[in-house]
Amino acid sequence: MMRDDESFQKYGSKGRLFATATPRMAEALRLLTKSREVLSYPPRGVITSDAEGGKALKKRKLYSILCLIAVLVLAGCGGGVSGTPSAISTTTTSSTNTPASQPSTGKSRSNIRIVVVTHGTAADPFWSVVKRGVDDAAKEMGVKVEYRAPETFDMVKMSQLIDAAVASKPDGLVVSIPDADALRDSITKAVQAGIPVVSINSGADVSKQFGALVHIGQSEFEAGVGAGEQMKKAGVTSALCINHEVGNVGLDQRCDGFKKGLGGNVKVVGVEVSNPTDAQNKIKTAIAQNPGINGILTLGPLGSTPTLAALGSGGPNDKIKLATFDLSPDVLQAIADGKMLFAIDQQQYLQGYLPIVFLTKYAEYQVIPTGQVMTGPAFVTKENAARVIELSKQGIR
Repeated sequence: MMRDDESFQKYGSKGRLFATATPRMAEALRLLTKSREVLSYPPRGVITSDAEGGKALKKRKLYSILCLIAVLVLAGCGGGVSGTPSAISTTTTSSTNTPASQPSTGKSRSNIRIVVVTHGTAADPFWSVVKRGVDDAAKEMGVKVEYRAPETFDMVKMSQLIDAAVASKPDGLVVSIPDADALRDSITKAVQAGIPVVSINSGADVSKQFGALVHIGQSEFEAGVGAGEQMKKAGVTSALCINHEVGNVGLDQRCDGFKKGLGGNVKVVGVEVSNPTDAQNKIKTAIAQNPGINGILTLGPLGSTPTLAALGSGGPNDKIKLATFDLSPDVLQAIADGKMLFAIDQQQYLQGYLPIVFLTKYAEYQVIPTGQVMTGPAFVTKENAARVIELSKQGIR
């Protein structure tokens, strides 16, 4: 391990964080620092036109980064790297690692069990990265974690999974909230049962109301505004917003923000990604019926794949420019090849990793951040795609 004075000379005031962290934590800090430099976080153009609002968002993002570093320093235990997450509905991750020291109060880590319930389908590469974060944190913390998700975007099934998790009396519950009305009762029952709840990804606007201790994610509306502003700078005046999960309130907010940021005509097109050919044909029809469009925003990799196919193997031409939310290997390659303008990155690895760390510390010491921890948005463009691709190969982007 690097000596304290050496690390200070190499990394400045951050050096002592690297020096006192375990090797794996130090590597995580270096990767996050590199990622922040690559993406110029927070990105220009994401903030709304309200100057005060922009300042507030920047402060929240700075707070989130500081909070993350503090948590990583506290969480000083080793662990191996999990394999590629499997595409299944329920998995359990635990560790035989013994933490360096056990707390004198609260539960020992070997007895802590956390359940994660998300709406992410097994086919979505976005959620495989979230699960990688969950698995890594479980191994590093030395706690048991169960990951559950419906096979399709099904709010009835998701509420049943949450109810089953509550009945098992875990020490913590992590949930995404894509549909507040459908999941309200299940989540509030968890809180009423005394189970600490952390929400991730979607549901920032209702997380506190439902009783969650903290929300980890991004503002979907403001991220959409940023996408619209970037499209406008690229010359887009009329666009399609491709929604691959109709009924997901967070995706609706992305399209709403996109409309505001672009300031032009935006038509929302819902597609069913379980049938890729049908989705591709529906996008082609929408393009043909709206000859004035010169831009398309998809709301995730599941929507960008059929859109790229609809536009042809050459990608967006001089008339239609394409951008998307969220990352996948295919999205990153399309950006690097010039077939896509940009992708909005919410650093979903942290949405899986951080809640496990937070809930472990809460079970041990009853300490946890409050409010919202922002993991995005940031932009990946052709200029930085190659370096992000390298991070993607490690399963964290």
